[in-house]
Amino acid sequence: MRIQFLILALVAIAGCTQPGNVDVAKEECIKLCQEALARGENLENGPCLSNRVIEGWVCDVAHSPRQDVDNRPENQCPEFGKSASHFVEVDPNCRFIRSY
Repeated sequence: MRIQFLILALVAIAGCTQPGNVDVAKEECIKLCQEALARGENLENGPCLSNRVIEGWVCDVAHSPRQDVDNRPENQCPEFGKSASHFVEVDPNCRFIRSY
């Protein structure tokens, strides 16, 4: 009985921390995007802004709806699927598109 309670508690705690990571990753990605725009960078090609916006997350610029340029390998974050299993996408104007 104690082990079952411990397992349930750990699952609950792990589940409670995930939404916080999403929010932090989203905020940091938007911030990186705004900084890139302030430096005069052109984001229309949908570049990867960070391979580690926070641990396990990448930050990518894309379009909504998606365009062919978004699927080009040079515009993908190479760490996604390797050291990062989650992503945040923002559009070229730094508006949030989605996270996974």
